[in-house]
Amino acid sequence: MGEIVLAAKVTHVPSMYLSEQPGQHHGCRAEAIAGHKEIGRRARELGADVALVFDTHWLVNSGYHINCSNHFEGIYTSNELPHFIQDMAYNYAGCPDLGELIATEANRSDIRTMAHNIKSLKLEYGTLVPMRYMHMGVPEEQALKVVSIAAWDAWHDLNESIKFGEAIRRAIKVSNHNVMVLASGSLSHRFSDNSDAMENMHRWTREFDRQMDIRVVEMWRQGHFKEFRTMLPEYAQHCYGEGGMHDTAMLLGVLGEEYDTPAEILTEPFGSSGTGQINAIFPL
Repeated sequence: MGEIVLAAKVTHVPSMYLSEQPGQHHGCRAEAIAGHKEIGRRARELGADVALVFDTHWLVNSGYHINCSNHFEGIYTSNELPHFIQDMAYNYAGCPDLGELIATEANRSDIRTMAHNIKSLKLEYGTLVPMRYMHMGVPEEQALKVVSIAAWDAWHDLNESIKFGEAIRRAIKVSNHNVMVLASGSLSHRFSDNSDAMENMHRWTREFDRQMDIRVVEMWRQGHFKEFRTMLPEYAQHCYGEGGMHDTAMLLGVLGEEYDTPAEILTEPFGSSGTGQINAIFPL
């Protein structure tokens, strides 16, 4: 029987990769990188063999999609922000059997889902960034297999994504894998206008978004997930939730309707290019 050994909401801001490079912004995301490394360390300590990532940088217009190829390898440059991420190498094993099991369980629940084992279907940086730091300095024998799920679901309902998360939980339980589940996306996501981009490199665009993010994180600290689930659609709408916050909806489904455990904040909320970011663990 499989198990979800760790669940978290994580940042994937491309300035984390920029933070590695010499120059003006060197070290600017050290705390976020440290948070990723700690999440990866804990997952391996708990016996994880697979990282399942809800990726808000993978846009789909119809259906739920799982990238569960046998192997992922390449050199990635962001077409959105090539001055932040360029020529980033990656090499991860995949886990087709888990992806196919999730698709089967979701379809059984009338959630139209497709699992893809397609060599040319590449990973997006919502998966690549956290995987980079969660594997940094890790021996090859401790590497996690990677499965990526599209969480920029442009024409989907958040409640359906919660149900999809519930199907994922059921599928993992009947699998042979110990799984770390990551909702990879921001809190608020109102990018700064081009004219203010440099000024807001380490800030929120709007004070409204910053205050909302702070309040949401306080709710998580207190375990008020029933209330948060109720407000999620408005929060996603008014604070420009990344990918419609379908990653967060899926995570709520994985955690379950009765979940009320206080979250552990590893990386305190921070502003990045106008957006709100965090690394938070949801204890199981």
